[in-house]
Amino acid sequence: MTNAVPLTEIWRGPMAESLHRGHAVICDDTGAIVEAWGDPKATVLPRSSAKMIQALPLVETGAADARGLNSEHLALACASHNGAAIHTDRVRAWLGDLNLQDGDFRCGAHMPKDKAARHALIRADEKPCQVHNNCSGKHAGFLTLTQHMGWGPEYVEPTHPMQRACLEAFEEMTGETSPCFGIDGCSAPNFATSMHGMARAMASFAAAREGRNARETAAVRLWQAMVAHPELVAGEKRACTELMRACKEPVALKTGAEAFFIAIIPGRRLGLAVKIEDGATRAAECTIAALLVRLGVLDADHPATRRFMNAPITNWRGIETGTIKPANGLL
Repeated sequence: MTNAVPLTEIWRGPMAESLHRGHAVICDDTGAIVEAWGDPKATVLPRSSAKMIQALPLVETGAADARGLNSEHLALACASHNGAAIHTDRVRAWLGDLNLQDGDFRCGAHMPKDKAARHALIRADEKPCQVHNNCSGKHAGFLTLTQHMGWGPEYVEPTHPMQRACLEAFEEMTGETSPCFGIDGCSAPNFATSMHGMARAMASFAAAREGRNARETAAVRLWQAMVAHPELVAGEKRACTELMRACKEPVALKTGAEAFFIAIIPGRRLGLAVKIEDGATRAAECTIAALLVRLGVLDADHPATRRFMNAPITNWRGIETGTIKPANGLL
């Protein structure tokens, strides 16, 4: 077994003040490892980086087409959104099309990350609804398939047919039997796999061809929806959104809690998975940006790249005091 390795460094003045270790794997369309850092066999919970896998049953069963879902719906099904109006308005409309209400969600409520939406709730002395949950798009997808199939309402239970369908897709895409699961922040089970398995799954998305079969057609539609609507996948100033816009070719990107990050690069039929051991989001964002630069799909000097890689750290007076940068040899 290989230990985690340094992936991102935090510099202050002339010295490295902090170090973030982790694992990263790049896979090709055969599932083989092209490059790896740390331990490809490390067991991980991919958290929200697995959302496009969880959305596969929605599309491949025909439920998405039966309910008239478009690419915006599919992008939201893969999203960890900011809860801005562009997100919540669309999810509310989707829920209405299903003749369902906010109470039919099982994701729970939290304040939106979007400042305007958060301040509007505070000024109105209102509490957030479940539609503000960053996973509400994923859950709208769960409800769509659940309703289409005539399944029961408790769709986040691990034994529910909805979650069994997600597990089946997850194990087939990763090429591994999941050893366990944890309950995610949105109450749905999040299945574990290895770093290699997750990178393999992303490479399968990258290698998929529309029309070959239902699974591959679904995979193509999902990554294309993410690339077409990066603002729906996360939101303004978020790494997923900004880096997808900045890439020189189509690349689907998705963050996950506790410093997970994936990339799907269809033009090169490559999949990437990154996990930072200490759960630091800043390190996952820096690392994924560095790997995209390494592969030539992102310019190191693009303003969006510089927000996350070789990014300046400033103090309260606006003085630059340090840098977030990739570890030596990552670029």
